[in-house]
Amino acid sequence: MKKEEATSKVIKETKFIHALIPLMFLIISLGYTLRYTEASPHIPIIISGMLASCIAMFVLNYKWETILEGILETIKSSMEAAIILLIIGMVVGSWIISGVVPTMIYYGLKIMAPSIFLPATVLLSLIAAIATGSSWSTAATIGIALMGVGAGLGIPAPITVGAIISGAYMGDKLSPLSDTTNLAPAMAGTNLFEHIKSMLYTTIPSFVITMILFTMMGMKYSQIEVDASVLNSILTTLTKEFNITPFLFIVPIITIGLVVKRAPAIPSLLFGSLIGGVAAIIFQGTALKDFITVLQIGYVSNSGNEMVDALLTRGGMNSMINTVALIICSLFLGGVMERTGMLNAIAMKILGIANSTGNLILATLLTAIAVNMLAAEQYLSIVITGRIFKDVYREKNLDPVTLSRALEDSGTMTSPLIPWNTCGAYMIATLGIAPWVYVPYCFMNLISPVISAIYGYTGFTIKYLNQEEVKKPNLKHMFATLLNIVK
Repeated sequence: MKKEEATSKVIKETKFIHALIPLMFLIISLGYTLRYTEASPHIPIIISGMLASCIAMFVLNYKWETILEGILETIKSSMEAAIILLIIGMVVGSWIISGVVPTMIYYGLKIMAPSIFLPATVLLSLIAAIATGSSWSTAATIGIALMGVGAGLGIPAPITVGAIISGAYMGDKLSPLSDTTNLAPAMAGTNLFEHIKSMLYTTIPSFVITMILFTMMGMKYSQIEVDASVLNSILTTLTKEFNITPFLFIVPIITIGLVVKRAPAIPSLLFGSLIGGVAAIIFQGTALKDFITVLQIGYVSNSGNEMVDALLTRGGMNSMINTVALIICSLFLGGVMERTGMLNAIAMKILGIANSTGNLILATLLTAIAVNMLAAEQYLSIVITGRIFKDVYREKNLDPVTLSRALEDSGTMTSPLIPWNTCGAYMIATLGIAPWVYVPYCFMNLISPVISAIYGYTGFTIKYLNQEEVKKPNLKHMFATLLNIVK
């Protein structure tokens, strides 16, 4: 439909080809940048946003003011996440200098064995995320400590990150306290507890497979004996550099308790960083000026033990600046494509294949993943995809709970896999991992959308508004559809 702005120019209808050009440029430029220059993705993303803006202005006749308004609205919607990132940097630095993280690592190394570490990591992250309703809080608290324990046990960091993210996002997905768990049924038009009940059908099989895979990997590492001298060296260094005491667990318990009680995230995390400072002064004898410096630039470990120094040299508000910049660049692109209808054009193209229940669910999953990549925000992936498909599901006789489950299986679960998405950027910065290397080990996140798609083609657990004359889908349609998309 054509619209008119204040000028005499008529805005043209946005078509798939208009959206495809910046999309292809983004894919090609990101591939080249990350592979051959080893640079960060900031520049390719911001240039892709400018290319999309040029197409919108000179081909579709959008005014720059209209585009800018969309950009600013999109960035504004994620400013809370950016502030949380900066505060998380403060929390990390605070909890290291106070001895909280070293204490968690110390006791973790005392009780953990390589054979059980990975499945235990999934379970601990799952429990924390269900309790707090936040995968971010989980990664910023026990996630950081688990990274240290894994390193001490000889577990590669990408695998540990995969276990943390698998558990954290499963818990986030199922927790009634989670923002996305409430947002998805709201967008689909169903209620919270029906939504959670429906998600169990895809989540439990994904969880079982995930636990089997991590257990098998844990058995592999149990064959490799942990070097006792290395382990003892880490423990000795920690006790030398910090006053290790169980009383320091009070700091994370209070912080997590605030989140569980649904206190606002920003004040809760800021309070967590400040009580870390109190603990640093009481237990470590830290000077106030040193604590304030750590909040800004992070903690620098000079213990002489390379492994301990690598684990504990991190945190501070400055450590998150690059990640915040990446998020803003990504939201710049997402804002342009959302305001000018390019995201909608891509979704409509995908929707064109939805001639069966299986194809419709697959289209939903692919749309949410595409929005996660292009708009770089999991909330937008749920909101935009839910808005596009809500009426279509009702027209196809599908219960809204089927849509809400698909939104979470794709929008929520794939968001940490994309380095420039707010969730991916957060996990990379918080857990200190390189982009992409952890993705193959995020079993829960990779398996969930696949199982959701299979259910769509088999009809298993698919709920209809009217069960009469429901045609059972065929799994062959899924492969034919995927082949057509590739072509």
